[in-house]
Amino acid sequence: MDDMQEIMEDFLVEAFEMIEQLDQDLVELENNPEDLDLLNRIFRVAHTIKGSSSFLNFDILTRLTHNMEDVLNKARRDELKITPDVMDVVLHSVDLMKALLTAIRDSGTDANSGIEIDDTVTKLQAISTGGALEVIPESTPTPAAQNEAPPAAEAAAVASNPLADEPEIDYSKMSPEQVEAEIERLLKKRQEADKQARAAHKADGSAHPVQAPKAPEPENKPAAAAPKPTPKPAAKPAKKAESGEKAPAANVEQTVRVDVKRLDHLMNLIGELVLGKNRLIKIYGDVQERYDGEKFLEELNQVVASISSVTTDVQLAVMKTRMQPVGKVFNKFPRMVRDLSRELGKNIDLVISGEETELDKSIVEEIGDPLVHIIRNSCDHGVEKPEDRVAAGKPEMGTVNLKAYNEGNHIVIEISDDGKGLDADMLRHKAVEKGLISEREADTMSDKEAFGIIFKPGFSTAAAITNVSGRGVGMDVVKTNIEKLNGIIDIESEKGVGTTQKLKIPLTLAIIQALLVAAQEEYYAIPLSSVIETVRVSQDEIYTVDGKSVLRLRDEVLPIVRLADIFKVDSILESTNEVYVVIIGLAEQKMGVIVDYLVGQEEVVIKSLGYYLKGTEGIAGATVRGDGKITMIVDVAAMMEMAKEVKVNITKMIDDNATAKTKNSPSDYVVLAIDDSNTDRAIMKKCLKTLGVTVLEAANGLDGLDIVKNGDKQLDAVLVDIEMPKMDGYTFASEVRKYNKFKNLPLIAVTSRNSKTDRMRGVESGMTEYITKPYTPEYLVNVVKRNINLTIDGE
Repeated sequence: MDDMQEIMEDFLVEAFEMIEQLDQDLVELENNPEDLDLLNRIFRVAHTIKGSSSFLNFDILTRLTHNMEDVLNKARRDELKITPDVMDVVLHSVDLMKALLTAIRDSGTDANSGIEIDDTVTKLQAISTGGALEVIPESTPTPAAQNEAPPAAEAAAVASNPLADEPEIDYSKMSPEQVEAEIERLLKKRQEADKQARAAHKADGSAHPVQAPKAPEPENKPAAAAPKPTPKPAAKPAKKAESGEKAPAANVEQTVRVDVKRLDHLMNLIGELVLGKNRLIKIYGDVQERYDGEKFLEELNQVVASISSVTTDVQLAVMKTRMQPVGKVFNKFPRMVRDLSRELGKNIDLVISGEETELDKSIVEEIGDPLVHIIRNSCDHGVEKPEDRVAAGKPEMGTVNLKAYNEGNHIVIEISDDGKGLDADMLRHKAVEKGLISEREADTMSDKEAFGIIFKPGFSTAAAITNVSGRGVGMDVVKTNIEKLNGIIDIESEKGVGTTQKLKIPLTLAIIQALLVAAQEEYYAIPLSSVIETVRVSQDEIYTVDGKSVLRLRDEVLPIVRLADIFKVDSILESTNEVYVVIIGLAEQKMGVIVDYLVGQEEVVIKSLGYYLKGTEGIAGATVRGDGKITMIVDVAAMMEMAKEVKVNITKMIDDNATAKTKNSPSDYVVLAIDDSNTDRAIMKKCLKTLGVTVLEAANGLDGLDIVKNGDKQLDAVLVDIEMPKMDGYTFASEVRKYNKFKNLPLIAVTSRNSKTDRMRGVESGMTEYITKPYTPEYLVNVVKRNINLTIDGE
């Protein structure tokens, strides 16, 4: 039972591999019916599947492939001309064959599949029996030769294969004993025929050298092996050859089938290795700073560089094992375009290039649906009817180009047609009519933005609903699937000339390049595949339209929103002249995101958030950075949806912030004095009284930190002692500097510790100034005035 199961699994793998190329070969055959090699290749697929399915008792599949084989055999022998009508039936047979194989894979039998083949078999039989009527004209003048040829061919067939004249027997209806007896009879017949052949060779031995009969064997053997049900028996002669002479290299199997789960596990381990590499590089950087000039650093650098290089090579090698040529998806499109051409009454030629370009297996499986919808759209809405094309001065045959190529860490799939192109005005009008956009939006919309309307759910330009288009779901599916892959769609179109759609998709989704950004002390990783560019813009370039902030970047107007507002991070928009903006794109959408810091680019490994956090909106996963800290990876599609709900007016916020920071009198300035000595705090307060500033007090670093983080008033400066209970001044400064919103807050150390080491430690912990006790009141006042930018009238 186990052996039979293994044989069946091998059969299914082999059969699916064979029919994968079949659609494309059949469409090519329709265009080149004289290509005998192509015909033979297609015939062998049908014959092999028939033989194997007969052995495994898949009667329905056997019956279908047997009749299909008859038609192909007639075409092979020039007794039948391949017309579009004949090809329709053959292609439908292939569809049924695929369906039956899928049913066998799922249920182990084709008996209860519910797939009806009778009509198709009847058509195949009609073509096969009526094929004589469609004999190619060149062969008609010599009827005598026609009558003589088949017997000659039959004689040759019997000579090369003594079992060729055996009738087809349904072994499923025989008992095991009868099957054994039948096999015994066939073996005896074959052995008898072999004896006679050997005797005939010996009789001719005087006329020919001994080696002479061996010469034609390589030619005859493949011919005899071709009709066998499976290729396994053909492997036996190779084993015999090993004993006498070296077997040909071609017979050595060069591939191994590996379970995808094993590759996934290997990819996870590589991910951990990449994290370790990033950590090692970060630690090396820290060690280099601390021990600059030490001899061991050069050796350590070589080791780190070597590990980094090998890790990258291993990562690329494992990713390559998961790669599949995009041609695996492209192969089904010639058949689809051919069927659509006949259905729509158009002449369309599909030109494919770059099908050898490779992508991660998981992505190859996802891009099939989007491409189907785009190509159907090109055929239905793009390419015109033959008469319309001729009237427009174009060739009657329309062309759809499908091209794939690599661009950095992405693959670009380009679908272009030479049809009528997109009419931006018509798209705007239809969108307003359907209530998808307002008239005001339509008026301000550029042509490029208007092209993006086709991706809106429910939008269609078809005049009537057909089984090809009209429901407005196709391009919405494209957008959804490309978003899922963190891809970008770009459309270029010219009315009357044609349309080009580009899909830009990352090569893999497991280990990605990401841009690390920060909103205050919160760090986020944005997949680099979604980052179009980063710019530094003046706050004057941010405008308000309908209460929402927009950025004019070159010829485009983009919505703009703060990362802190999307993820509800408590932050302060500083009134600096310029801000960092990350321009992100997904499918056809673009948006600007204001970030506080651009940290840099890093290779990150995507980790799931686990059971409790997996539903977090806007977050796709997490990664461990080189410094060991966890960073959230942004889900760009969800973030763009969340951004639409943000109602913050950035221009107004900047103005309000500037107004809040305006100081009308010295009392608007707030200084915090932290010291465990009441006397020292009183001295500080008395010194600053002459300035007229507001002074707050705290008895230790812990209380002071609480006032800084959670106090009602915004502080302008902090005077802090070093030696204090609960939290000393150094620790206080380090904790304050962890928060980006306090990075510019002046921290002034006031202490009796005056050694060079103490001063260095103060600078390292984040102190702005260092005052040693005792000090004069004038000196303290001047230091505070300078740090809070206070000017008193008359100075």
